[in-house]
Amino acid sequence: MKTITIKRIYEKPEPNDGYRVLVDRLWPRGVKKETAALNEWNKTIPPSPELRKWFNHQPELFTEFKRRYKEELKTKEEDLNRLKTIAGKQNVTLLYSAKDPKINQAIVLLEVLTKMK
Repeated sequence: MKTITIKRIYEKPEPNDGYRVLVDRLWPRGVKKETAALNEWNKTIPPSPELRKWFNHQPELFTEFKRRYKEELKTKEEDLNRLKTIAGKQNVTLLYSAKDPKINQAIVLLEVLTKMK
Protein backbone atom coordinates (compact mmCIF):
# COMPACT_ATOMS: atom_id res chain seq x y z
CA MET A 1 0.00 0.00 0.00
CA LYS A 2 1.35 3.38 -1.04
CA THR A 3 0.49 6.51 0.89
CA ILE A 4 -2.63 8.67 0.70
CA THR A 5 -2.03 12.28 1.65
CA ILE A 6 -3.84 15.58 1.45
CA LYS A 7 -2.60 18.88 0.08
CA ARG A 8 -3.99 22.28 -0.86
CA ILE A 9 -4.28 22.59 -4.61
CA TYR A 10 -2.49 25.93 -4.36
CA GLU A 11 0.72 24.13 -3.33
CA LYS A 12 3.19 23.23 -6.06
CA PRO A 13 2.79 19.74 -7.55
CA GLU A 14 5.58 17.37 -6.54
CA PRO A 15 6.65 14.10 -8.20
CA ASN A 16 5.93 12.13 -5.01
CA ASP A 17 2.28 13.34 -5.06
CA GLY A 18 1.55 10.39 -7.32
CA TYR A 19 -2.06 10.30 -8.47
CA ARG A 20 -3.46 13.79 -7.90
CA VAL A 21 -7.22 14.01 -7.43
CA LEU A 22 -9.18 17.19 -6.73
CA VAL A 23 -11.91 16.41 -4.20
CA ASP A 24 -13.78 19.72 -4.44
CA ARG A 25 -17.06 19.98 -6.29
CA LEU A 26 -16.22 23.53 -7.44
CA TRP A 27 -13.10 24.50 -9.36
CA PRO A 28 -10.71 26.45 -7.08
CA ARG A 29 -10.33 30.15 -7.79
CA GLY A 30 -7.09 31.28 -9.36
CA VAL A 31 -5.94 27.80 -10.39
CA LYS A 32 -5.34 27.13 -14.06
CA LYS A 33 -6.36 23.70 -15.23
CA GLU A 34 -3.14 23.41 -17.22
CA THR A 35 -0.94 23.89 -14.15
CA ALA A 36 -3.01 21.89 -11.63
CA ALA A 37 -1.33 18.64 -12.74
CA LEU A 38 -4.48 16.64 -12.00
CA ASN A 39 -5.04 13.02 -12.81
CA GLU A 40 -8.68 13.38 -11.86
CA TRP A 41 -11.27 15.88 -10.74
CA ASN A 42 -13.77 13.82 -8.81
CA LYS A 43 -17.02 15.75 -8.54
CA THR A 44 -19.06 12.92 -7.01
CA ILE A 45 -17.05 12.22 -3.84
CA PRO A 46 -17.02 15.74 -2.31
CA PRO A 47 -19.73 16.75 0.17
CA SER A 48 -23.13 17.54 -1.27
CA PRO A 49 -23.77 21.21 -2.08
CA GLU A 50 -26.27 21.33 0.80
CA LEU A 51 -23.74 20.00 3.31
CA ARG A 52 -20.95 22.23 1.98
CA LYS A 53 -23.14 25.33 2.27
CA TRP A 54 -24.39 24.35 5.72
CA PHE A 55 -20.83 23.80 7.02
CA ASN A 56 -19.37 26.94 5.41
CA HIS A 57 -15.99 26.06 6.98
CA GLN A 58 -17.12 27.08 10.47
CA PRO A 59 -14.84 25.37 12.99
CA GLU A 60 -17.61 24.87 15.53
CA LEU A 61 -19.57 22.80 12.98
CA PHE A 62 -16.70 20.54 11.93
CA THR A 63 -17.57 17.60 14.22
CA GLU A 64 -21.12 17.49 12.88
CA PHE A 65 -19.91 18.10 9.32
CA LYS A 66 -17.57 15.14 9.66
CA ARG A 67 -20.39 12.87 10.86
CA ARG A 68 -22.73 13.96 8.05
CA TYR A 69 -20.04 13.69 5.37
CA LYS A 70 -19.14 10.18 6.48
CA GLU A 71 -22.82 9.28 6.09
CA GLU A 72 -22.78 10.67 2.54
CA LEU A 73 -19.61 8.71 1.76
CA LYS A 74 -21.40 5.45 2.56
CA THR A 75 -23.19 5.91 -0.78
CA LYS A 76 -19.88 6.44 -2.65
CA GLU A 77 -18.44 2.96 -2.16
CA GLU A 78 -17.46 2.54 -5.81
CA ASP A 79 -15.46 5.79 -5.85
CA LEU A 80 -13.83 4.98 -2.51
CA ASN A 81 -12.84 1.49 -3.62
CA ARG A 82 -11.40 2.83 -6.87
CA LEU A 83 -9.24 5.38 -5.03
CA LYS A 84 -8.13 2.71 -2.57
CA THR A 85 -7.15 0.46 -5.50
CA ILE A 86 -5.11 3.26 -7.06
CA ALA A 87 -3.44 3.83 -3.68
CA GLY A 88 -2.41 0.19 -3.70
CA LYS A 89 -0.27 0.88 -6.76
CA GLN A 90 0.95 4.46 -6.29
CA ASN A 91 0.79 7.42 -3.93
CA VAL A 92 -2.49 9.32 -3.98
CA THR A 93 -2.81 13.00 -3.08
CA LEU A 94 -6.27 14.34 -2.27
CA LEU A 95 -6.34 18.00 -3.26
CA TYR A 96 -8.63 20.57 -1.67
CA SER A 97 -8.95 24.34 -1.84
CA ALA A 98 -10.17 25.19 1.67
CA LYS A 99 -8.01 27.71 3.53
CA ASP A 100 -7.96 25.79 6.81
CA PRO A 101 -5.79 22.66 6.66
CA LYS A 102 -7.44 21.28 9.82
CA ILE A 103 -11.12 21.52 8.90
CA ASN A 104 -11.94 20.38 5.40
CA GLN A 105 -13.46 17.47 3.53
CA ALA A 106 -10.10 16.03 2.45
CA ILE A 107 -9.27 15.26 6.10
CA VAL A 108 -12.51 13.32 6.48
CA LEU A 109 -12.03 11.53 3.16
CA LEU A 110 -8.45 10.60 4.10
CA GLU A 111 -9.68 9.16 7.40
CA VAL A 112 -12.36 7.09 5.65
CA LEU A 113 -9.94 5.78 3.01
CA THR A 114 -7.24 4.83 5.50
CA LYS A 115 -9.73 2.89 7.64
CA MET A 116 -10.98 0.87 4.67
CA LYS A 117 -9.71 -2.69 4.34
